[in-house]
Amino acid sequence: MEIAGDFRFEAMPLIFGTTRKSVKPFPLFRPHPLLRSGHAQTIVANYLPGAPRLSVGETLHHVPLPDGDQIVLHDDRPDNWSTGDPVALLLHGLGGSHRSAYLFRAARKLNHRGWRSFRMDYRTCGEGYGLARRSYHAGQSDDVIAALRTIESCCPGSPIGLIGYSMGGNLALKAIGEFADELPETTTRAVVVNPALDLTACCEYLTGPLQRLYDRHFAKSLISHVTKHSEFADLAPTLAEPPIMRIRDFDERFTVPQWGFETVDDYYRSASAAPHLSRITVPTLIIHSIDDPLIPPGLFSALNFSDAVSVHLTKHGGHLGFIGVGGVDADRRWMDWRVVDWITGQIDALQVAEANRPPFWRRWSGNGASTTPAISTPADVGVAAQTATEAAGR
Repeated sequence: MEIAGDFRFEAMPLIFGTTRKSVKPFPLFRPHPLLRSGHAQTIVANYLPGAPRLSVGETLHHVPLPDGDQIVLHDDRPDNWSTGDPVALLLHGLGGSHRSAYLFRAARKLNHRGWRSFRMDYRTCGEGYGLARRSYHAGQSDDVIAALRTIESCCPGSPIGLIGYSMGGNLALKAIGEFADELPETTTRAVVVNPALDLTACCEYLTGPLQRLYDRHFAKSLISHVTKHSEFADLAPTLAEPPIMRIRDFDERFTVPQWGFETVDDYYRSASAAPHLSRITVPTLIIHSIDDPLIPPGLFSALNFSDAVSVHLTKHGGHLGFIGVGGVDADRRWMDWRVVDWITGQIDALQVAEANRPPFWRRWSGNGASTTPAISTPADVGVAAQTATEAAGR
């Protein structure tokens, strides 16, 4: 697949003092030979040992919200960090917290590069326990904006990167699209992995034979999360009978009445990032795998991205898996390194576009379709998604 001719590269400037010489190639993802299915990648990545303890001190910041609730930021500041040096806000997925292993790993890698990181706990999550009257939901982009403004205040002049995983990826994209005109001016880059951009489509996809297992797992996790909070004791009986087996059922009985949505479909429409993608102006990278067992493979072909967004679609990787072969990076966590490379400016849209080009022998033979991971630039995202989906089916 050739690079789209109308792609405006100037929409993706280099940042943080990088130069073209300092930008590195974008290595394609090659899965570990024993982990070639999306399910294997997803499950093994979740149960592998977590990241080692961070080597920097941690400070907590309580962020007050307009309705009286609070979120918490875990501030990991390297000893060599100075005022004006770059920082990053990290957002976890459904059922996660600041302790999620992928946040620890990314924060540790960023800290080693001199970046200060802020791992966010949503309402009632992690250290946010007891600090909110209402639980978090998948569309609280205004809470992300509050976190960004707090970081801007305590780190004046520092470039801010935004990183989101799964549901946190939806939150990040919704925030920078919905509030494009209200973002701190120092918000300079964003990267998300396996974002649940359309909540209706994702919940419908979880009705598949194998996907139902994930649906039940998350539904059980959500029920456990809210029933341990005394603030939600009055709603506990509504979650008991009949038994909740799906995320959609949980949202219908808990999220919708708690937040005042009309219906669960109203909630999903309101909380999804998809309608806001065309308004994104922050240089953004989306990393997604076609074999993700939680997100429908054809979703990206139906979305309208702005020219500031690059999309990297891989054939393998699962959901927050991306455990690769050795010898590419310092460890096998390919996802971590691409996230850190993008947010620190070591790769840019030109590298993503170049990686999208088929091998030279395919170009010479006239066959531009690739059965290896498909990577798209913004203007060509629909073609890339279709190419990758067809490749995954072969």
